[in-house]
Amino acid sequence: MASSCIGWTPLLLCLVQLLHFHTHAASASGVHPHGHANLTRHHSAPWLCRPDQANTLLTLKQSFSFHPNGRFPRDLESTTTLPSWKPGTDCCLWEGVGCSNSPSGHHVVTALDLSGFRLNSDGIHPVLFNLTSLRMLDLSMNNFRGYDIPSVGLERLVLLRHLNLSSSGISGQVPIGISKLTNLISLDISDLPHDIEDAEDDYDIDAISFARNYFLPVPYFHNIVANLSNLREVYLDCVSINSSAEGCFEALAKSVPHLRVLSLGYCDLQGDISSLSRLKSLAVINLSGNSDITPGPFPEFLMNFPNLRVLQLSGINLQGWFPRGTFLSKNLRVLDLSWNPDLSGHLPNFSYDKSSNCSNFKALTELVIDGKIISTNFRSSFGMLASLHRLTVMGLDSPKQLESLFSWFGGIKTLRSLEFDSCDLSMTIPSSIGNLKNLTSLVISESNLTTQTLSSITNIINIKFLKIEYDDGFFAIPSAIGNMTNLERLHILNCWSSRPIGPIPHEVGALKKLESLVLPSMGLSGRIPSTIANLTQLIELRLNGNYLSGEIPASLFILPKLGYLDLSQNQLSGPIHEFDGACSCLRIVYLEMNNLTGQIPQSLLVLPNLTELDIEGNNLMGSVDLALLWGEKLTSLFLSYNKLTVIEGEDTNNSSSTYPHQLMEIGLASCNMTKIPKLLMHAKYVTYLDLSSNKISGDIPSWIWDRWNYSLAWISLSDNMFTGMELNSYVIPFSNTLYSFNLSFNRLQGSIPMPYPSAQLLDYSNNSFSSLLPNFTLYLSSTAYLMLSHNNISGYLPRSICHSPLEVLDLSYNNFSGLLPRCLMENSLSIINLRENQFKGMLPSNISIRCRVETINLNGNKIEGQLPRTLYSCTNLEVLDLGRNQIADAFPSWLGGLLNLRVLVLRSNKFHGSIGHLEDEKYRGRPFSSLQIIDLASNNFTGKLHPQWFENLKSLKQYDNRGQTIGHTDILYQDSITISCKGLSMTFERILTTLTAIDISENALEGSIPTSIGNLHSLRLLNMSHNVFTGQIPPQLGSITALESLDLSSNMLSGEIPQELTDLTFLSTLNLSNNQLDGRIPQSHQFDTFQESSFDGNAGLCGPPLSKKCGPSDIPSETHLKNSSHGVDVVLFLFAGVGFGVGFAAAIVLKLDYWISRWFHIFRILCSLEGA
Repeated sequence: MASSCIGWTPLLLCLVQLLHFHTHAASASGVHPHGHANLTRHHSAPWLCRPDQANTLLTLKQSFSFHPNGRFPRDLESTTTLPSWKPGTDCCLWEGVGCSNSPSGHHVVTALDLSGFRLNSDGIHPVLFNLTSLRMLDLSMNNFRGYDIPSVGLERLVLLRHLNLSSSGISGQVPIGISKLTNLISLDISDLPHDIEDAEDDYDIDAISFARNYFLPVPYFHNIVANLSNLREVYLDCVSINSSAEGCFEALAKSVPHLRVLSLGYCDLQGDISSLSRLKSLAVINLSGNSDITPGPFPEFLMNFPNLRVLQLSGINLQGWFPRGTFLSKNLRVLDLSWNPDLSGHLPNFSYDKSSNCSNFKALTELVIDGKIISTNFRSSFGMLASLHRLTVMGLDSPKQLESLFSWFGGIKTLRSLEFDSCDLSMTIPSSIGNLKNLTSLVISESNLTTQTLSSITNIINIKFLKIEYDDGFFAIPSAIGNMTNLERLHILNCWSSRPIGPIPHEVGALKKLESLVLPSMGLSGRIPSTIANLTQLIELRLNGNYLSGEIPASLFILPKLGYLDLSQNQLSGPIHEFDGACSCLRIVYLEMNNLTGQIPQSLLVLPNLTELDIEGNNLMGSVDLALLWGEKLTSLFLSYNKLTVIEGEDTNNSSSTYPHQLMEIGLASCNMTKIPKLLMHAKYVTYLDLSSNKISGDIPSWIWDRWNYSLAWISLSDNMFTGMELNSYVIPFSNTLYSFNLSFNRLQGSIPMPYPSAQLLDYSNNSFSSLLPNFTLYLSSTAYLMLSHNNISGYLPRSICHSPLEVLDLSYNNFSGLLPRCLMENSLSIINLRENQFKGMLPSNISIRCRVETINLNGNKIEGQLPRTLYSCTNLEVLDLGRNQIADAFPSWLGGLLNLRVLVLRSNKFHGSIGHLEDEKYRGRPFSSLQIIDLASNNFTGKLHPQWFENLKSLKQYDNRGQTIGHTDILYQDSITISCKGLSMTFERILTTLTAIDISENALEGSIPTSIGNLHSLRLLNMSHNVFTGQIPPQLGSITALESLDLSSNMLSGEIPQELTDLTFLSTLNLSNNQLDGRIPQSHQFDTFQESSFDGNAGLCGPPLSKKCGPSDIPSETHLKNSSHGVDVVLFLFAGVGFGVGFAAAIVLKLDYWISRWFHIFRILCSLEGA
């Protein structure tokens, strides 16, 4: 299916569109939505159901899984285990089974309704089709795990009248066998449920496994409906028909002329919809979300459908003026014309019209109106809609319209549900809104809500459900929230705030009917109010992602009905106090990423109903005995990144111990473990295993792969001391594609084992592996990240590497050799890091505009020849490091057109000629405008430097002390860089925006140093040593206020040292040796810290730190005494502690993002000093 129904946001939109369909359809057609309400069970004694049908149902039961299987992320706990389905009992009495009498005297199964049981299964078991007496089959809202509908079997159910497979996790083409079901009255294979009776409820999206989408080309659709003349209801919402709307409607009109319900929301319909006019019997029409329908006017023929009850045409490109006619139907209940921005005019007058004998729309229960098609006088336009229960107002930003709207509200006594979407509610809402006595549900989305307007809303005291989402108004929760004493659910979602906006008011404790309080990431600050202890009906409390501080009130853990507690990612501190949890209902507890201290209370670890516990990323300490922690219900346990020591008690071999059979997610990183707990062997379906950053040694046991090969999706054993692996083969078989397979930072040797099927992330870096499997690329079919750096691997890089979907290829610091594959930059790769290997030959030249590469690092290889000009096609290129190779070429000025290029390293090659000036008009903006690191050292460049060359370096002219990491848009990868100075090198494993450098040392450049360098205010390292520069040191260098290292040694510079250089208060390294400088050395600020070696080889210099004293003639010609008071706010000193000037304490403070460390524990901060 097209992307309209893929991902949560479109699914939510689709759900909103479909919330009411089935209820209205039932009324329209005169039957229950799926026809089973009138089916009754006839099972008079002594006759039982047929034994063969009972056996069929028992076989079907065996195909179901009632507990989540870690192999399938959408598996959920079933609502039933079908306990009544037992051998030897009457199957007509079983849950979900209905029977009728048969001539044989036995009862036969005529109805099977398993809707909403959340059963998990590997597809629909074919045994089901043995129940040929079925008249109603409902398998909706279960999870068949993406398996195809059986291609044969359905055609056997010839008596079937009602078929519902909606939201059941099935995929593939709808079998043609459905066309044989000539008795079919209702057909539902949609992706979302319809029979949600109360739209004001915030439907639990997480509780449903949504089906995959189907593919129904027009001829196939025609074949399916050709024989279904009895069909009255069709639900195909979010099913990708992806074909002509005209063809679909004509097929229905020809074969199913009496169709009453047609629900095709979000089906990728295309083209004209005029042929819909032939289906005059329709009572329910939903075409919402089909954005490829041909733009056109509102189809007036729909106003003449006499039975029309539901009309939803949201987002189908309606345009022009809405017709002034009236609807013929006297029973229109639902009307939605929203998200048609080119539709104008006013809705028809709904007041009573004697001349047309039309009703005044007393039946209208739901209305979605757009600001562009409503009048300013609501009373005259709509009359008194006496039956209106639900109203959605969209795109209304006129204060006059809003004022009229609120005035109109007061006259609607039946209004229960109200929603504002993309309106402007920043104005004051009149207090008269409190007159909506019957309003129980209020939803506000993207409507510029303020604290003041929210205070007005609190006057609606009977509201049970208040939901605010996608609002960036930075509003605080007013204390008046305590007035809403009937509130049962308060949800403020996706209202992200980057700063604190205020506390949770104490008055929230007055909401004693509150069952769900969900306030994530909205900027809440201060302490959690103790009054929350008054919320004795609270079932769900989510306050994650805020700025809450102080201790966690112990009373939260003993709220009598609380089952879900999420306080993660706040600033909570102090200990977690012990509490009496014997009667606690808590199932899920998330406390990760806070500043909690002390020991984990035993009462938290032994909660009787606990299924998920996450306390990662705190400062908790002490020992945790796993043997005392396990419970039969526990599915997720995360203790990582604390100061804990996890141990395994002595009773682990006791057969009476309670083992964690249901455990699926295990996070025990950095828990001071020296061995893998044997208790884990008792877990059946582990999906996530993180044992990284411990002290575990020896071999990785084979039972990890053997036990969990059907479930494991994420494994990290990195940062341990493993020396081997228990393997039967270097190909580790799994039953599904892994997400992450991380063995980095161990002591593993030999050949690299490969999981099969492949993992999306493979990290074997920082081990002692020596070889790859000969056909290792066969195991990269789903791999996006391949990390093999810092091993001892030798061999060639095969061309087949290009056939994998790799985005990141890091083979750095190995012994790979041979030529680079010509296809290397033509596939999906964004990161190519082959640093420190033995690759030779020329760079690939067949680079096209398909190049997606962002980083190319070939430093330290044997690449030769010229740079291919086709590299210019890599417009996303940010880092190009070709240092220490054998490339012979002129300066690649043409690279200046790559406007994203931030790092250019060409050092230690055979580049020659001048560093030419680039004309702006040749490139897309200023050439090299984004460069922040330029390393051209140790080449054969000659000639003079053009002043304009430095003027182009726009990014270096803007002072930046933020210290942000240079990253990649969609890739979790950190580039590294090595910077050299005075024969020493420093490697930074992350490149910050504050890391700026120009190194053109060890060339044959001549002439004067351009004064334009002084405009590079954010430059921190400048090395122009070992050239033939002449003339004086430009005093403008004193304007580079961020400069920390300056090396102008071994040139032919003359004259005095400019006094302006003393303004460089961050300067920690200075080398002016071996020039022709004279005069007194400046004596202030940083110059008082430099050693004699900084000035050696200048016979004319005098004064400290040199032993040569200055005479009267050595007094500077111009005194430059300035007081500098630059704020020292820089966090990065490049060369601290490596022998340059004063020994600054080096500090690179980088807080590793929690989620990267949890999901991608492959990058770490390494600052190391290397020899040049």
